[in-house]
Amino acid sequence: MRRIEVKVKPQSRTSTLTPPSEGATLWHAHIKSPPIDGKANAELIALVAQHFHCRKANVSIKLGGSSRTKWVDIATGD
Repeated sequence: MRRIEVKVKPQSRTSTLTPPSEGATLWHAHIKSPPIDGKANAELIALVAQHFHCRKANVSIKLGGSSRTKWVDIATGD
């Protein structure tokens, strides 16, 4: 299991997931979807799954479902 902290910016022009800079731990996600009805969270899960080459079912938001800073768990084959 891997856990990352992600700062989300909804309603961006493009959807991107940026790894933390050297010495930092916070990932940055720019999401096209608005934060309405879980659309931004669903897009974040898809973006993280694509980045880590895993299924969306292996990615879950553990903390911060309604805030901009979220803890995301990625299940691995361990």
